[in-house]
Amino acid sequence: MNILLLSAYDAQSHQYWRKNLVQQFPAYQWTVLTLPARYFSWRIRGNSLSWAFTEKETLEGDYDLIIATSMCDLSALRGFVPHLATIPTIVYVHENQFAYPNSSDARKNVEPELLNLYTALAADHVVFNSHYNQDSFFSGASLLLQKLPDHIPVGLIEILKDKSSVIPVPLKDEHFCKHSTQAGHLNILWNHRWEYDKGPDKLLATLRALKRLTVEFTLHIIGQQFRTSPPAFDTIHTEFLAQIDHWGYVESEEDYRELLTHCDIVISTAEHDFQGLAILEAVAAGCVPATPNRLAYSELLDAEYCYQSGDGEAEVLAKKLFELVQLKRSNKLPFAPRVEHLSWKALKPNYQKLFDNLVNSR
Repeated sequence: MNILLLSAYDAQSHQYWRKNLVQQFPAYQWTVLTLPARYFSWRIRGNSLSWAFTEKETLEGDYDLIIATSMCDLSALRGFVPHLATIPTIVYVHENQFAYPNSSDARKNVEPELLNLYTALAADHVVFNSHYNQDSFFSGASLLLQKLPDHIPVGLIEILKDKSSVIPVPLKDEHFCKHSTQAGHLNILWNHRWEYDKGPDKLLATLRALKRLTVEFTLHIIGQQFRTSPPAFDTIHTEFLAQIDHWGYVESEEDYRELLTHCDIVISTAEHDFQGLAILEAVAAGCVPATPNRLAYSELLDAEYCYQSGDGEAEVLAKKLFELVQLKRSNKLPFAPRVEHLSWKALKPNYQKLFDNLVNSR
């Protein structure tokens, strides 16, 4: 099978998925086109233009299947390169713009939402990484269609529902490793992108609330950083320097996995997570999760690992962490939940069945 794989905004989580997808199916012939994850507004609107007129020979190759991320402007790309319109196409939705929170200084722009909708409609099959992602996509698209002035076709959401499914991004085998509990203070891990949508202000508020409870703990604040980061991180570094053990991005994947095995708790303060790969990687390595009972977490983790979100969220999480400090002191920390059902071994047959069904249907 010859497969064309298109990642139009090749962010870290998109790379994680596409590289492992290729690795898991070595018998197939893969042709991969990517564009860097920068200049968001231009990238999502301009990827079809960039590829159609610089990669035309590649795009007109002999393919059995196309797999594209939802950042691809698929309807325009198929228009620029009509050859692509005859090839079965899967769109993989890592995140949808309908449920993506705006930063405080960002103007609401309908263009990303329309691109998501057009791309999904142009695909033969749409795959979401979680039911939360799927449900929020459908509800957001439905609301958008209701706001448009006229000549809106009926039944678009039903069309999408009929050709969609949920298959999570699988966890790599290497993340399922033996946990090694360290003596001493509770080791708290926060391992997300250093951006506003991951809730750094809530993280700061949680740590301040935990400090007021006068307990000792050790912090590991890690994750991908960018040219500018929310100011909450500078404040955290200043106020909690004595508690910080690891700070910043861990370059080595081996060192990162090693760190996960030594942490006790992994927490999320995110405003947006459509699957929460960083949390799941840590859980696979033995960390006990403490996540909000919203977003994708409530479908991935049992209620005991999800704290009540909403008003007073920081205090609720701080209280949960306080309880875990006490449990570690008495050597009674709970075990992490099992997430083997999210491994490549468990999910690879789902991908294989989808590929086969779509190719054979043509």
